[in-house]
Amino acid sequence: MTVETITAVFNLERLAALLALSFFFGLAFEEYFAASHIKPPGGVRTFPLLALIGTLLYALDPDHKSLVIVGLLVLGAWLAVYYRARLSHSHPVNDDGSNTPRETERGETERIDAGIMAPVCNIVAFLLGPITITTPLWVPVGISVFAVLLISARQTLHRFAATLPEGETVTLAKFLIIIGVILPLLPDTPVTTLTDITPYQVWLAVVAVSTLSYASYLVQRFFAPHHGVAISAALGGLYSSTATTMILSRRARYSFQDTHVLQSSIVLATSVMFLRILVVVAVFNLQLATALSVPLLSLCAIGLATSYALSHIGTVGNPAKTEPTPPKNPLEVTTALTFATLFIVLSVAVAWAKVRFGEEGLFALGALAGVTDVDPFVLNLAQGAGSLDLNAAAAAILIAASSNNVLKASYTLGLAGPRIGLKPALALFSLASLGLLTAFMVLHRI
Repeated sequence: MTVETITAVFNLERLAALLALSFFFGLAFEEYFAASHIKPPGGVRTFPLLALIGTLLYALDPDHKSLVIVGLLVLGAWLAVYYRARLSHSHPVNDDGSNTPRETERGETERIDAGIMAPVCNIVAFLLGPITITTPLWVPVGISVFAVLLISARQTLHRFAATLPEGETVTLAKFLIIIGVILPLLPDTPVTTLTDITPYQVWLAVVAVSTLSYASYLVQRFFAPHHGVAISAALGGLYSSTATTMILSRRARYSFQDTHVLQSSIVLATSVMFLRILVVVAVFNLQLATALSVPLLSLCAIGLATSYALSHIGTVGNPAKTEPTPPKNPLEVTTALTFATLFIVLSVAVAWAKVRFGEEGLFALGALAGVTDVDPFVLNLAQGAGSLDLNAAAAAILIAASSNNVLKASYTLGLAGPRIGLKPALALFSLASLGLLTAFMVLHRI
């Protein structure tokens, strides 16, 4: 036992924290198993003792931790005997000897069966000792609080798991693969002389767009699923205003009760798109975002005002309530790969157009990018704006957004029909014209 270990073990602050945390953990454990007919091992007395034993065993052999390992094996053998006995006997669940689930005071069905919660909690209590004396205090505090929250939230977590739509776990897995597996593996050095953009920067752009899209998708799916078309359109504009416009336009063609709401929502999705562009640019290039802030925020404000006018002008009485548009999963792997491919192609095209045609070539490329996907072009300029004139880059982004608005106006007219789609299409054409005007003003520093 070293002097440092002795000091850590007999430090009154850490010892008091260890006893308090293990006692707190034991209280939550006993509350959780209060409905169990047979009391499992562990609780307000056992957990502090287990934590102290773990601490002493670590202190006796801090270099090799052999005594802690032996202690874990002994504890595991003891818990295995308990768990085997628990599984081999048909114990009644309720105090009256019945096996039927009972209801709590809140009307929730509760049944404590032979799960592995008791063995796991005992092991956590044992390891809490070595953790408390060897790590900063926030670590054991965080572990204890997290364990207690997991115990207390049993009913809530089970209800959430039961109501989780099919495929949501896979969607989360795709997101984690995009941000946590692929990104760290990519090199941050250029792999071709055609562009200075590195594979890491390409996928970082995918991560930025995917994170914003996934956050919007989660809010729309779980936190605001029944708040109407307007909120669905606003959230849809955060991950794809073009897709949202197409969905709403198709719906407007066959809807007669909520025409004003759908027309307003189409413009609203594009208004939010301007905010999306500003946020994405700010992540990679704050100077370029500053140059774009006034034009984009002005276009957003004009779009919001137009959307409000479309939802109220000509509406008689109370507008009909409409069901929200169900969100679609934005994290398909093929979508991410397509985005990355477009990003690389546009990166090469931006470098070539700048050298071959100067700023005019960049503006033409922005107009073409608007009819495919604005984000790859915007992110290319945001990451490579150090070699570009700041105002030229800002103007090119505004041109791309305007081109995209012309595309959406065309979709609106074609999918919703002239009678219903004319008003939102005119609004989108107007926003496109204003975007071109602001691009001219930014370029000439007016």
